[in-house]
Amino acid sequence: MTVDALTDVAGVRVGHATRIGDGWLTGTTVVLAPEGGAVAAVDVRGGGPGTKETDALDPRNVVQKVEAIVLTGGSAYGLDAASGVMAWLEERGRGVRVGPDPAHVVPVVPAACVFDLGRGGDFRARPDAATGRAAVEEAAASAAGARVREGCVGAGAGAVVGILKGGVGTASVVLGSGVTVGALVVANAAGGAMDPQTGVLYGELFQGRVEYPEARVHEAALRRLAETSAKSAPPPLNTTLAVVATDADLSKAQAQKLAGTAHDGIARAVRPVHLLHDGDTVFALATGARSLDAGSPLALNEILAAGADVVTRAIVRAVRAAESVDGPGGVWPSYGELYGGGGRS
Repeated sequence: MTVDALTDVAGVRVGHATRIGDGWLTGTTVVLAPEGGAVAAVDVRGGGPGTKETDALDPRNVVQKVEAIVLTGGSAYGLDAASGVMAWLEERGRGVRVGPDPAHVVPVVPAACVFDLGRGGDFRARPDAATGRAAVEEAAASAAGARVREGCVGAGAGAVVGILKGGVGTASVVLGSGVTVGALVVANAAGGAMDPQTGVLYGELFQGRVEYPEARVHEAALRRLAETSAKSAPPPLNTTLAVVATDADLSKAQAQKLAGTAHDGIARAVRPVHLLHDGDTVFALATGARSLDAGSPLALNEILAAGADVVTRAIVRAVRAAESVDGPGGVWPSYGELYGGGGRS
């Protein structure tokens, strides 16, 4: 049974740590690989990224597998959350062996951050090592194939997409070959996810199930957005983050190609995208449980296409699952408040 989430890739787990209230509106999300790690790669397209350990993922470099990926709020300050994940992994002997003692490991934990500073009201309220530890502990404690909480949780707690509330979303697909491809996204873009002329989410135009809002509903939504945008300054910096995972057996170079083409999924759902004040970053994980058809050099193509598709769907679900925020750091209505509906798409 699948749950239409990143966790449909066997062995992959997700955990969130969320802080909301008393000046806080932020958090951290950890994607935990199966024990022994997964082949990993990254592709950065935004002009203002905040990342850690991404150079280790270059196919030319020595690290072959990672144990976890960290997505976090708090801008560059929030990258400290990765330290808590590293400590948790070290305690369990998970990481790159660097000595004869099995305990002598160095966990390589790539991380990327979104800008959400001050969105809860306190500029200094940001994730730290304890937040990262809490998120990885939740991931480790979750059951195999567990549902993933979406919306204003983890790294998506303070996320904003244009003038709408953003958040975390996830989606997956099982291909005809039996290979599973899943994505988890933190939607926090400078661009918008909604067509201002119709109220339709851009990403839904690619899903073949578009329902156009009634004119009166759309007009009321535009009035509400105009009112709230006057109360909240446009976010100066943003970033959409994604982790795309598959159970296919990919090399680091193939995984890097998957990360790169998955950016197309962001471009379908957010407009404009990859701006100088975005830090759009996509990680790819491959657990290696299913072999590609060695006789078909283009067998990777359907995985590449699926990666972009599930990223688009995950962004739509992030926006639909988000809840409105009206606090000391700003006012951001949710798509569900404006147009009704919400939940999974």
